[in-house]
Amino acid sequence: MFTAQTFASILPEILILSIGLLVLIFEPFWKEDQRRNAGWLTAGGLFVAMIISLLFGRPSEPTAVLGGMIRFDMYGFFLKMLFMFAAAATALLLMDHERAGNRGEAYLLLLASLLGMNLMASSADLIMLYLSIETASIPLYILSGFLLGDDRSTEAGFKYFLFGALASTVMLYGFSLLFGFAGTTNLYDIAAALTSGAVSPLLAFGVVVLVLVGLGFKVSVVPFHFWAPDVYQGAPTPVAGYLSTASKAAGFAVVLRLFFVAFPEFTGMWTMILAVLSAISMTVGNLLALPQTNIKRLLAFSSISHAGYAMIGAVAFSQFGAASVIFYLAAYIATNLLAFGVVMAFSRITGLEEITDLAGLSRRNPLLGLMMLAAFLSLAGMPPFGGFVAKVFVFAAGVQANYTWLVVVGIINSIIGVYYYLNVLKYVYLYRMPEQDEEQHPIPLTQPYVIALVVLAVGVILIGTVFAPFFNLSDVGVLTLF
Repeated sequence: MFTAQTFASILPEILILSIGLLVLIFEPFWKEDQRRNAGWLTAGGLFVAMIISLLFGRPSEPTAVLGGMIRFDMYGFFLKMLFMFAAAATALLLMDHERAGNRGEAYLLLLASLLGMNLMASSADLIMLYLSIETASIPLYILSGFLLGDDRSTEAGFKYFLFGALASTVMLYGFSLLFGFAGTTNLYDIAAALTSGAVSPLLAFGVVVLVLVGLGFKVSVVPFHFWAPDVYQGAPTPVAGYLSTASKAAGFAVVLRLFFVAFPEFTGMWTMILAVLSAISMTVGNLLALPQTNIKRLLAFSSISHAGYAMIGAVAFSQFGAASVIFYLAAYIATNLLAFGVVMAFSRITGLEEITDLAGLSRRNPLLGLMMLAAFLSLAGMPPFGGFVAKVFVFAAGVQANYTWLVVVGIINSIIGVYYYLNVLKYVYLYRMPEQDEEQHPIPLTQPYVIALVVLAVGVILIGTVFAPFFNLSDVGVLTLF
């Protein structure tokens, strides 16, 4: 029966679908130079959708709806708001992209992917979970290879699709075994079936590994990271930013709900697996970021290391640990979108993406230089930015769960990360354009860029200074997992 509660549970998705229909209806009637307005419609529509959802779609008590396929709780709702915020910022950044900003299909694909991510956050059934993962992934494959005239973009799209399809196949096999062992596809019923002792630890280990292949690909942890540098470099920069933030956060949303809910019987096994993946991801990501000369590849390896940091909270297997992961994702979404936004604004004018090309950026556009400073200091974990508080929380959760060795690895890797982040800022602030007057080569910002970058920068600073309300929201959300 379709009740008011059922309607509220899928209200954000209904609104996202409505925005997509509006883009589809209006875009053909706009002239070529007006079609970038689809970005205003997408970003503005998502902002309105967030307000409507906050007013009329907030859950009270956790409830299973649509035959148990969807879990209507604060955990999923808070993550949906994060995904919608990331998509709105990405739509603004996409507007002035030379070859994608005036194509309505780019915004439709963005909304379709967002729809899948929202369902990933609230799925309580293996079938719905798999369908939502594919709904989120397929549009991103297309967006990564969206620039058909660009060999790097088509290569990125093909690689992402090829590796994604393989990882998805392995994960689906793990899901099928899980259904076979438990006799149900509902996550909460699977937990009860596994607790009865019907599955041996060896079989459970095999299922966990198979499932982690797919989810590890989504969050780009080592050894499932190999696609990220090439895809981030070749994909349109706003798409790369969206991949590194919202897509990664959606993967973590599934990791927390699936492992915390369905595998409590085998906690010691999967937490150790995640701990090893976390340590390797932090180390490999940071070490491979050191020699990078392309800023987008550097951010790709940086995102791998940050997946390792966030994983520490999941390893803790506690309410505080899960809340720290959600808080980390909120800070990371704002921070990394800001970093990619600055790179996009710079490369749109110069056509350059090498780190050395950033020389003199602070003089060519002081605001853009400050944005880069805020983003990279936050990524490095420096106060008073969001990245600092986020790392403190996940490290505290790790210590609380007696994973001190993992936290020590995280701290050492954070120090390594500081080096290459500050190296980029060295070019931005200390180096000059060779034999050029920076004032003669300004980097103007369009209105969508100013709005998106200012909002993201304010978010990075607010999360780092007034962090209590954000962490309380994360804490309230994860209560429904226990």
